[in-house]
Amino acid sequence: MPWLTAPQALALLGTKPQTLYANVSRGRIRAKPDPADTRRSLYSAEDVRRLAARPGGRRGSETIAAEAIRWGDPVLASSISTIADGRLFYRGRDAAHLSATATLEETAALLWDVPSPPRISSAEPGIPALSSALSVLATHAASDAPTADRPFAALQEDAGTVLDLVAGALAPGAAHPLHLRLAAAWDRPEATDALRRAMVLLADHELNASTFACRVAVSTGAPLSAAVLSGLATLTGPRHGGAWRAARAAVAQTAGDEQAIRDYLSEGRAIPSFGHALYPDGDIRAEALLESFEIPSPYAALRRISEEVFGDRVNIDFALAALASAHRLPDDAPLVLFALARCVGWLAHAIEQATSGGLIRPRARYIGPPPVRA
Repeated sequence: MPWLTAPQALALLGTKPQTLYANVSRGRIRAKPDPADTRRSLYSAEDVRRLAARPGGRRGSETIAAEAIRWGDPVLASSISTIADGRLFYRGRDAAHLSATATLEETAALLWDVPSPPRISSAEPGIPALSSALSVLATHAASDAPTADRPFAALQEDAGTVLDLVAGALAPGAAHPLHLRLAAAWDRPEATDALRRAMVLLADHELNASTFACRVAVSTGAPLSAAVLSGLATLTGPRHGGAWRAARAAVAQTAGDEQAIRDYLSEGRAIPSFGHALYPDGDIRAEALLESFEIPSPYAALRRISEEVFGDRVNIDFALAALASAHRLPDDAPLVLFALARCVGWLAHAIEQATSGGLIRPRARYIGPPPVRA
């Protein structure tokens, strides 16, 4: 079967790279690693030509707009983070390189564009719980000051307060760096460095679903606590912060047995923790995190065979599931890690949205019964 490079596929499709990657993610275009350079992918010429020749020619503006909200062009300008050439950057700094040494608090200072990391106060020792974070945010959202017309300095101060609230629920303990508090709360000191690295890598990821929800909320003037509550609620979905569960389920059912894995995959069971539309050559966040611990053998087997069968590499959701298994973390640990880390990014976007002003209000393309005038 003939294969095309990315530039060749894009030339035939007449689209931007994001659209090509989205079609791969949805199974419309088959892809595989390029044998000459495994950091890049090749794309099925048959699939590309089929999509390029679809009836109707150029799409109308309404269709383009409707598709753009799903892995399409960014709808908002932002200076916070971007994915370029297969790597993630925080305000121009390589996130994978940053994760080698930085803390989540230092990453917050970078993303919030402030001179020093926020100070996190101590909290009563306890068990990290997402329900506690949701509860405390809801309480404050009902009474906190709105973001509309607030000065930048006041928003920065509010951001520190909100992060402190979330940290008290998701990493309770003494006033130490958050990765140390999490490791202590879970009684896993050997996981400390991997937790630190994971949170830096998860701090922000451009305009993902939960970040968009956060920006929509703050665009109405809602408090930062309400905006983060919106982001946290969105994160809990199985197609976002809960995607790691699919990798854990596949490992549980196959137990690392090669034939069992092949049988599992042959049934057409999708594993959302493989492949990523924005990283056709592999999720750099997963690569950076997986380097920090020994991958349990059942996960290593699933990774090897799935990449061989489908060509898709593991993404950050797989890495989180493997991390939780490697260090025997609680069942909800990947989501707790994700939520605490991403709170930093949500607050950065909330501040940016609040200072830029403007209501985010897309239009609907009506497809219901024709309106009837009385």
